[in-house]
Amino acid sequence: MVLFLTLLIAGIALIVIGAAVDGMPYLLSAGVLLLIADLLYLAARSMWRSPRRPAR
Repeated sequence: MVLFLTLLIAGIALIVIGAAVDGMPYLLSAGVLLLIADLLYLAARSMWRSPRRPAR
């Protein structure tokens, strides 16, 4: 979960800096790609940890 939150914060920071600073659209695109990778990581992790335990 720490990795997910770190990637999320880094992606948001890159998007904000890329949008605020003129002439740095590569930071904006890197932030968007990082957020997409973060969401894919979250989806893969949730599929791997699907509850297979029987209910009590």
